[in-house]
Amino acid sequence: MKKMAIVLAAGQGKRMKSKLYKVLHPVCGKPMVGHVLDTVRDSACEQTVVIVGHGAETVQSYVGDRAECVLQPEQLGTGHAVRQAERLIGGEEGTTIVICGDTPLVTPATIQSMLALHASSGAAATILTAELANSAGYGRIIRGGGGAVERIVEHKDCSPEEREVREINTGTYCFDNRKLFDALAQIKNDNAQGEYYLTDVIAIFKRAGETVQAYCTNDLAEAIGVNDRVALAEAEKLMRERIVRRHLLNGVTVQDPSATYIESGVMIGADTVIYPGTVLRGRTVIGTDCVIGPNADITDSVLGDGVLVKHSVLTQAEVGDESAVGPYANLRPGSKLGKACKVGDFVELKNASLGDGSKVSHLSYVGDAVVGKDVNIGCGAITVNYDGFNKSITEIGDNAFIGSNTNLIAPVKIGEGAYVVAGSTITQDVDPGDLAIARERQVNKRGYADRIRSKAKLKKEHNGKV
Repeated sequence: MKKMAIVLAAGQGKRMKSKLYKVLHPVCGKPMVGHVLDTVRDSACEQTVVIVGHGAETVQSYVGDRAECVLQPEQLGTGHAVRQAERLIGGEEGTTIVICGDTPLVTPATIQSMLALHASSGAAATILTAELANSAGYGRIIRGGGGAVERIVEHKDCSPEEREVREINTGTYCFDNRKLFDALAQIKNDNAQGEYYLTDVIAIFKRAGETVQAYCTNDLAEAIGVNDRVALAEAEKLMRERIVRRHLLNGVTVQDPSATYIESGVMIGADTVIYPGTVLRGRTVIGTDCVIGPNADITDSVLGDGVLVKHSVLTQAEVGDESAVGPYANLRPGSKLGKACKVGDFVELKNASLGDGSKVSHLSYVGDAVVGKDVNIGCGAITVNYDGFNKSITEIGDNAFIGSNTNLIAPVKIGEGAYVVAGSTITQDVDPGDLAIARERQVNKRGYADRIRSKAKLKKEHNGKV
């Protein structure tokens, strides 16, 4: 039987008080609707339809080819929203998951458990539920004999006994697809809001003698629908805890999970240690036996095994095995370090590659450069890559030595084994094995320092009398 999903993502989310449409607000680096799309994909859904409305073009642009998008031109309720998918999947035989785009914490494992219960019981609908200590404001699940659902009662309509029920409707469902769309054709909008409610199909199923089941999750986070910034912060916290727990169980040491931020797409190898204040974003991949932090900020970067990074920022960078970065280094996009490299304090790299064993230890800028193996770049060295109009390349061969406080005016090539003397400004290529020096000859004027001090003292005394 075919498995399908309908993701409800048409709401504007006024309570978010944001120019960004609700389902595009990120949780741990990924828009909420992205988490939901991942969940239905990992639940083996063969076809997914996203119902869009407010910000349709923006949401559809994010969804891309991951799902088919259908416009709900007017927001007339959840039942009306689901019905917009009818032209795409209404005639299919199978099971359809209906899930809101603002529920990023629902997991594939829970969806799969729902599907299993749904199939084994022959239900027309299966509702994802949760038991809350405080169920005020939620629709209550009223079960009958054998545990089947009798009805859903909204909080305002509950009797005193029904208000004591703690099992609530989370808004995620599995449906027999054909029965779903048959029931949707029967629902009415004769309510105060004039809307078509998806929950009304449950009553239609019960009148028809169909079975309605409920799967109660033991993870209360899955009941969270994000409607404002308070719920967004709670979802972020819970997602972060899940992510850190997953890495801990995979053999990563996180010294202080509450002070560590790891986004959902990050991969970390076993026996790596993450120190507090670390932020790992995007598609960052970190190898085994690394030490990251404290206060490392790494985005979309790939780190090998045995890498050390502390108090530094890396963005779209590559760091080879056994290399060390920091403290206070900045690796900008296009930075590539080979094995056993060192990039030290207050060093910035941009679009630059370092061969194995090369070192830039202090207070230097290396941009738009290709640096060979076992090169030493001294303190305060700069590749002068920009003339105000164009970026140019600096090339440094293997085993070269670049002295402190050196300016390499690109485009320029420093040959293999060449030696550039400290304090030089290099404007011409240096051949392999050559020594380059480009600085003024030193002149010492005997006793002149005392003359300068005396002159300065007299001037100060004169100014004081005026």
